[in-house]
Amino acid sequence: MTPQQSAFLNEYLTTLSQHERSRIPDVVAEYFCADEYNANECARLINAGIKTASCSLKIGYDIDHEPLPQIGRVAVVLNWAQMPICIIKLTDVLICPFDSVTEEFAYQEGEGDRTYDSWRRTHIDFFQRHSSELGHHFTTRDELVLELFEKVYPV
Repeated sequence: MTPQQSAFLNEYLTTLSQHERSRIPDVVAEYFCADEYNANECARLINAGIKTASCSLKIGYDIDHEPLPQIGRVAVVLNWAQMPICIIKLTDVLICPFDSVTEEFAYQEGEGDRTYDSWRRTHIDFFQRHSSELGHHFTTRDELVLELFEKVYPV
């Protein structure tokens, strides 16, 4: 974390009791999406309270031998320039096949026109590109890691 990101995180942590801080399993600083426009747009949507969910390919975690995100994890949401925009807390983590993602979840992702059809189109395109980078062929039966979160700072 950069000094600016750490300072932003510390501003939030000072609003919590010692007990609340001790219950945070992990802290990360990250931007969403893989390009400047979408990273900045996702940060804007999260900060506005519109985007309250995200998803990723489970196989990415498996290939990298990374643990899945844990409920309670705190993330400093960054824009593409690595500037802190807001802080979120993970409220739920679910595993489900791409084809089982619900209209409600697609809406919670908050992107585009927030319809399931739009979500499905853009995510198939994204996951096909991302899968090829992993040496994997994406299918709509692939498992996703669904993350639900709430903005906790600034309020």
